[in-house]
Amino acid sequence: MSSNLEKNKQEFLEYLEIERGRAVKTVENYDRYLVRFFDHTKVKNPKDITEAKVREFRLWLNRQVTQDGGTLKRRTQNYYLIAIRAFLKFLRKRGITSLSPERIELAKVPQRDLDLITRAELNRLLAAPMQAYKEAEDEAVKLRAIRDNAMLQLLFSTGLRVSELTSLNSDIDLSKDEMSVRGKGDKVRVVFFSSEAKKAVQRYLDERKDLDEALFVNMGRNASEHNDLRLTPRSVERAVKHYATRAGITKTVTPHGLRHSFATDLLQNGADIRSVQALLGHANIATTQIYTHVTDKHLKDIHAKFHNKGK
Repeated sequence: MSSNLEKNKQEFLEYLEIERGRAVKTVENYDRYLVRFFDHTKVKNPKDITEAKVREFRLWLNRQVTQDGGTLKRRTQNYYLIAIRAFLKFLRKRGITSLSPERIELAKVPQRDLDLITRAELNRLLAAPMQAYKEAEDEAVKLRAIRDNAMLQLLFSTGLRVSELTSLNSDIDLSKDEMSVRGKGDKVRVVFFSSEAKKAVQRYLDERKDLDEALFVNMGRNASEHNDLRLTPRSVERAVKHYATRAGITKTVTPHGLRHSFATDLLQNGADIRSVQALLGHANIATTQIYTHVTDKHLKDIHAKFHNKGK
């Protein structure tokens, strides 16, 4: 890669992080996608990026073999194209001649299937931590169950992303039924507590012995060895998986799965798609629309109940 193109790329990545407020992980991914594109196509300057070069790169991506012996998913291929397109838009904004970003079309991808748990499974999952509490004899295990109950109740009540959950601090104000959270792109939105979530979080705060600023903290055997007790998203994922197993759920259940349950629960009970978009913090309504097909059965029941009853 020429120093000129490298300079353009570096300025673009800095623009993403500083001016667009993208997460560091996102910026790192864009960097990796662009480096792979530049290295494969051997482009030296922005003007060298052509439709033919992009087509050649797409063909190469489509033929890549993954570790499991399959091919690269089209959704994954699109991540590369999105990065290239964003880079080209940045170049145009800076008055640098290159391929028009509109010339790059994303690959058609099948509608994403949501592996949703049933309402009965959700109820069992939410009840699992306190069931573990009742069965425990060790006080540390009991406290961990109280913490995990607060986490699960809060995830389902608010629809928080797991990264948003783990970034919460212990000075959370439970005197109100709502709070502001800072999500993707540094955007702030309001989420709401259910009475169950408020009670669960308050009990957890009352039972805590540490003074760490994080709301949800590590309570493992080695917790005292770390200066920062804040739970990581991976730790929350492991906890959710643990309680799903306890609840006898055979599907893969993740914190994001509870976000799915939050969204579909709202839609199935009559919430409009724009309100759900705001509660989830989606920048684009198209992202929220992946949930609408799960209400098909609900709509079918309404059709059967009310259609053509005047005959």
